[in-house]
Order: sequence, then structure tokens, then C-alpha cells
Amino acid sequence: MTPAEADLSQFSNGETSVRILTSVREKDVFVVQSGSPTINDTIMELLIMISACKGGSANKVTAVLPYYPYSRQSKKKSHRGAITARMLANLLHVAGVKHVITVDLHASQMQGFFQCPVDNLHAEPLLARWIKLNIPNWREAVVVSKNPGGTKRATSLADALKINFGIVTTDRKRAKNNMSSSMIMHHLDGWDNPQAYLNRLSRAPTEISDFKPPRESTPSPTEAEATPRLPHRTRADSTGSPRKTNGPELRTHALSRANQHSSQASSNGDVIAGEANNEDDDQYTDVPALEVTHGRLVQGHIVPDDEDAESDGAANESVPSQPDEEDPMAMSHVSSFFAPEPHALGGSGDAEASSDDDEQKLQDPKIEHLITLVGNVKDRPVVIVDDMIDKAGSWIAAAESVVKRGKAKKVYCMATHGVFGADCLEQLQACDCIDQIIVTNSFPIPDSRAKMASKLMILDLSYLLSEAIRRNHYGESISPLFQHAE
Repeated sequence: MTPAEADLSQFSNGETSVRILTSVREKDVFVVQSGSPTINDTIMELLIMISACKGGSANKVTAVLPYYPYSRQSKKKSHRGAITARMLANLLHVAGVKHVITVDLHASQMQGFFQCPVDNLHAEPLLARWIKLNIPNWREAVVVSKNPGGTKRATSLADALKINFGIVTTDRKRAKNNMSSSMIMHHLDGWDNPQAYLNRLSRAPTEISDFKPPRESTPSPTEAEATPRLPHRTRADSTGSPRKTNGPELRTHALSRANQHSSQASSNGDVIAGEANNEDDDQYTDVPALEVTHGRLVQGHIVPDDEDAESDGAANESVPSQPDEEDPMAMSHVSSFFAPEPHALGGSGDAEASSDDDEQKLQDPKIEHLITLVGNVKDRPVVIVDDMIDKAGSWIAAAESVVKRGKAKKVYCMATHGVFGADCLEQLQACDCIDQIIVTNSFPIPDSRAKMASKLMILDLSYLLSEAIRRNHYGESISPLFQHAE
């Protein structure tokens, strides 16, 4: 069918004027309007057009929003922040909307903001079909989430394709000589090398930091001379609260772990995680997972581990080492070491998505980040997936991590909404680790920019939206739109 005619114009002071040039009396009206670079003008056009249709005695007005504006502002990020996505839902209700159709909301619980039914369509079947048709040996591919908040989206796509998935996390790297690391981690030096750790434990008591036993179990002088003085080990329980494990227990555990490592090394020639029968294995995970890869991230790019080693060494020499004796503030710092960083509104926060602040921190040359890749991507194609592509920093960091650290074969960046703010598209195009960028046309991308990006592939959502409109008009179920094609 042909679109109905409407006249949109602006007055000299920027006010928006709308005239509907077709009769809408007792009609089922669908107003299609997505987000755009001029987002505020777009919203006012949408609201005024809905109000004009309602004033023209339309039977039902449905707003079709492929990209829901302000969807990233769905929660308070500070004490005086606004939940703008909910405010826009209220504005749509006041304008006269009776139904909303959208695609891949940033947070699915946003459907509760509306006072009318919401059909939150998914582009996942379309993206999965593209993967099957365009990625060679796609059954060996790995779907990777570039942040913890997108894990659910990545696992959903991986389950639909019946392939493996992984995750990339980025955290600010702690200084080597900060208080918490010096109080805790220096006690574990050589733990990954059992023989070296035993040698350290077998030194004279004067060469080891003084061990202060608990007051209620003070040993006799003879027992103190017979027992080596060992550093205390502090560990956290399930709630993050610190608990102490004293020297003798640590030594017993170290000996059992060392005997286990040495026996495995002599029989198998290597140390294999997960084969120990020690009772403490449920508490301690001293051997790292085999599919976890770490890397250094400086200004949003992976750097070699030995880069700036000389400057780091000079900085370390200039900083005095922490004393070995127990500090009165140790327990407090241990608790902050194991617990997540606090959120602005209390608690541990919500890692739903990387904010603009996180992107700016990635580009700060004074802050070094630790990027961790969980999953085996060696010699496999990797699909990095999220709901939108706005800034390039986290995408480039994840792509470099899977290629330079994980040895992936090819990288495909895939999202539903291609917002491409500022020079994001140009940065992704210039990144050697990214082979292709796949988005839908839910957000308008200028032809001039699309032609300059040879890696960009735009998928058409028109069939999905038109079928949703048809089914809504005739009162049919939209459940088939969520199913994957075989």
C-alpha cells in the first residue's frame, strides 16, 4: 500500500507543524518514525502527528518505532538523574498512542514504562540467517559479548545457532603497589610454581614476615620455635566479607597442593586443572582456567605485555615497598578488594551496557585497563554482538582482544541499531582486526557514510515490520515473527 500523505514543516523559530492530508476517520493508523541524528525534532514530529491523527477521529493509533529514542536512559545513573525513556513513554500515552511496535529495546523491562501494549520484536532471526548464509564454517564460530551486560543477548544467539559463546570484560588495572595488592597478593607469590612456593615457605623464620597468631590460641614458646612463622592469608566468604586463614592451615594446604602438582607433573608432564581430589579444591581455584586470556589495554588498544617495562620498573623502584607486618586497615582493604566497586546509587550497580563514561575512560592515556577474554576462539570466526553500535572504543578493544590474544580467524561486529555516533563508523572501518560490520536499517544511516565504509552490511527490516503491522491490524498472533527459519 502507498503511504498516506502528510505535510511536515517548521516555522522560522523552529516549531514543528504537521498536517494530515488523508482522511483517518475510524481508521487504523500506523505512524512509522525511528530515531535519527536530529532526535528531538523527530520526537516532536511523532508526537504532533499522533495527536493530529487522534484529533482526526482515528480509531486506533499505533507508533512503529524501529529504534526507540532515549532507550539508554532507562534507569537513574546518579541521584539527580532522569529516567527519560519512561518520560517519553508517558508523552506517547498523552499524545494518544494505543499500541507500540519496536525492535530490540535496550532493556526489555522498559515495556513496563508504557500504559499500552508493546510488541518488542527481535532482529535475532534475521541476524542468525545472515550468519548461516555468509560465514563459512559458521558451525565453528563463537558468539562473543563485548561486556557483561550483553551476555544474555550473546547466549541467546549462540543457543539459536547451537554454537559456542564467549565474553570480554574490561576492568581498570590496579597499581602494582597499591595497599590491597601488597597486603594480600604478596603472600601468594610463587603460588603457581609449587616448588618455588615451598622454597619460600622453608626459609628461616627471620626471612618471612612475622606471623601473629590469634589471641585465643597463643602457642607456647616451644611450639612457636618448632612452627615456622608464616604469613596470614585473608580470604572472603560468599558475601564478600573477609575471613582469616592462619599460617599452619595455609602451610598444610600449600603442601597438599604442591604434592598434587608435583605428582601430576611427573606422570603427565603438565598440570591439569580439575583433577585434584583435595577437600579444599572447592574453596580454592589456584590453577587458572585454560580458556581465559588476559591483555593490557591502553587508550582502547591492546599493547604487548612488556611494553613500557623500563618505565614501570623505574616507577616501582621509586615507590617504597609495603611492610610485611599486618596493617590495622588490612581487613577493610581486603573487603574492598574482593567486593565489586560501589555504584553511584549504592550496591554493585548494573552492568547492562557500557556508558559514555566507560568509553571515555578507555581512551584516557593515564588509565591502564585489564581486558579478559573467556572462551576458546583460536582459528575460529568470531561474532561480536550487541544491541547497538554507537561508539567504537569497546568494539575495537574486543576485536583486538579476540584477534591478538585469542588468535581468532575473522571478526564480525553485529548489532541491530547502527547509531554510529561521531566518527565511529570510520574508526571501525580503519580497524584491521574487524572484517565486517553488520547492522539493520532501524536507524537511518546516510548514504554518503555507508558508501565510504566497505565493511558495512545493512540488513533490511521492512519485512519484519510490515508483517507485524499486518498481524496487528487483523488481530493475528505475532509469535511466528520470533521463530528462527530452518
